[in-house]
Amino acid sequence: MRALNLILLLCAAILMSPATGHAQQAATLVADEVFVTGGTTLTASGNIEVLYDGSRLQAARVIYDEPTDRLRIEGPILLTGPDGEILTAVQADLDPQLENGVLLGARLVLNQQLQLAANQIDRVDGRYSQLYKTAVTSCQVCSGTAPLWEIRAEKVIYDEVAQQIYFENARFRVKGVPILAFPSLRLPAPDNARATGVLIPSIQTGDRLGFGLQVPYYVTLGDSRDVLLTPFLAGNTRTLEGRYRQAFRNGDVTVDGAVSSDDLDRRDGLRGYLFAEGSFAMADGLQLAFDIQQASDRAYLSDYNISDTDRLASVVALTRVTDDAAASASLSYYQTLRENEVTASLPPVVGAAGLVRRLYPAAGGTVTVTASADTLVRYGADEVPTGRDVTRTGASAAWAQDGVTGGGVVWTVTSALTADVYQLTDTTRFHATLSRVVPYGQVLLRYPLVRQNGRTRHVLEPVAALTWSQPYGDTPPNEDSTRTELDAGNLLALAQAPGQDVAEDGMRLGLGVTWTRAGSEGVKSSLGFGRILRSEADPAFTPTSGQSKAASDWLVAGQIRLPRGLTFDGRALLQDDADTTLATARVFWNRPDVQLAGGYIWQAADPATGRTDTVSEYSFDGAVQVTQAWNVGFDTRYDIARDAPARAGIEVGWQNECVRVSLSASRRYVVSTTVQPTTDYGLSVALRGFSARGVRKITPRDCQS
Repeated sequence: MRALNLILLLCAAILMSPATGHAQQAATLVADEVFVTGGTTLTASGNIEVLYDGSRLQAARVIYDEPTDRLRIEGPILLTGPDGEILTAVQADLDPQLENGVLLGARLVLNQQLQLAANQIDRVDGRYSQLYKTAVTSCQVCSGTAPLWEIRAEKVIYDEVAQQIYFENARFRVKGVPILAFPSLRLPAPDNARATGVLIPSIQTGDRLGFGLQVPYYVTLGDSRDVLLTPFLAGNTRTLEGRYRQAFRNGDVTVDGAVSSDDLDRRDGLRGYLFAEGSFAMADGLQLAFDIQQASDRAYLSDYNISDTDRLASVVALTRVTDDAAASASLSYYQTLRENEVTASLPPVVGAAGLVRRLYPAAGGTVTVTASADTLVRYGADEVPTGRDVTRTGASAAWAQDGVTGGGVVWTVTSALTADVYQLTDTTRFHATLSRVVPYGQVLLRYPLVRQNGRTRHVLEPVAALTWSQPYGDTPPNEDSTRTELDAGNLLALAQAPGQDVAEDGMRLGLGVTWTRAGSEGVKSSLGFGRILRSEADPAFTPTSGQSKAASDWLVAGQIRLPRGLTFDGRALLQDDADTTLATARVFWNRPDVQLAGGYIWQAADPATGRTDTVSEYSFDGAVQVTQAWNVGFDTRYDIARDAPARAGIEVGWQNECVRVSLSASRRYVVSTTVQPTTDYGLSVALRGFSARGVRKITPRDCQS
């Protein structure tokens, strides 16, 4: 009975978890021989295997001495933990709780990736493992061959609680050759997802900024906040980039920015940018969101390859949505980065508020009531002498009823009334106060025809929408509908203009037909045609909108979705003589190892919209995992109208079980007073195995290969 108690004590002591206070579970011991000497010493020998709480110990001989309360284990020793950690040793002398002791000729493997081999490992307080004369690597170690990289150190301390690894007198080696020396070094353990410290440095070089080095430094500020600081030192710039993130119980905030002192801008002083976004769930279903974008000058974002956007929008919005109502209020500020545009002309300040309520009267149908207001504020009369400020307040009510005839025709009848009042300042072309009322009426008919051929389904649906509207009152300035375009979304709408300022006059007939096919082989396709016939041409529409004539351009749109993630879609506006005012085409291929996207756009010149030149351009970008080790990413844009490339870039990555290398090159060809042609190169090298949570493991090659 005494021997049995000692065996159970041994099993629990060997594999118990010192960091938990849970009751010990039953352990299983398997050995060729177990005997007790003198009533105080238990010895197990021969193919020992102990299983306890997800852990497994294998050894040649285990001796427990009760008077000294010591545990001696003779190897080879192999201990596998429940989280995948592996410990091997030749010999061990430990207390039964595994909190203090010595292991000789030991190797510790963390996350099945990072190897720490040492002459001796001391266990201290059940938390620290002190390793002496240590070699650390995540590379495959083959006999007689130095690993691709390793860190040699006189002393290494592994803190299991903080998940940190500390090095003393460390030397970084590549294929056995010393490259760098560090008196002290701290790196995160593989299971440490958030640890303060230096991240992967990268080398950047380019025509504008010169040769430079980026060294990101990550700082944790508790469980819900962090900061990322990235100094960038190059031949023509001294830059500090920063990112702050914080999560709250009801939302989150992210702030990105940079401050630079460089030789690129003729003005004295610092340059930089600030982007901030966040969202919060407020009381009573309210949602507060903001997106702030600011730059010190027009060229900063392009100089530092941060963004290609040519206008910055800062928006603060408050919204609330329920089953039958929606309310919103927003305030926006726009900053232009375009070459021949001033911020004051946009207009820069836009405020908007709206309320939509849906009612279901007993008489039938659906009633939608809307109240809205928006204001446009321009400033800087010296920059924009004709700049005007406009405030619109309006309301509308619409009633809709639908049904199906006995012959299968789906009908919808809609009537609506809108009323708007405009207040204008800083203008001589319009009166200070304008008002307008517009009634609408529409009858929409659909006749879906379905044909089933085995597992393949065809649906042919002709549609027709007869719409009438008549504005009464004044004609306000057009601020929100300057760039209209015929598409599938407005072909059958009450109004083809996207905003409130343009009100169409008279009768119009929208006609269209769509064909869709869903095949048994997984192919889905659709094709649609449509146009609008008006009683007379509307001068509010520009030539390239497709709606400037009494008979609009033909709208043609189609899509094909193939199995294995391949999709094609396109849209065009065709005149009766087959001339094109707009054509777009896109292709996508999305698979786990391939992501490709290509696009083409053609737009005719239209000075009325500010487009003085024809737009003709294609783009192609993607990422391909060529093999387990190699991946390639690329992007390109070519301006066909100018017969010149606009942008091109490529990134090649290689990785194995212990290192990840990325090399990139990009070229921007666009020339303007604020954007100059540049070529940039980048190089980053990451050592795998440190803070590797979420990183895909690479199976190491065989030593004989």
